[in-house]
Amino acid sequence: MAKVNPIQVKKFLKGMDYPASKQDVVDHAKQNGADENVCATLEQLSDEEFETPADVSKAIGEID
Repeated sequence: MAKVNPIQVKKFLKGMDYPASKQDVVDHAKQNGADENVCATLEQLSDEEFETPADVSKAIGEID
């Protein structure tokens, strides 16, 4: 699976209300047209509350 760019992911999270759970982030991205690769990456995030879009980007950067 190709590594996704956190900036690319941010566009799918536009309008997201924070704090948000991992499932909220995944669902919001899907509703905004995120492709399979982006969704698969978001599914790998830890089950935590994300306070800001930067927290989501940081978590994506920590995925192996």
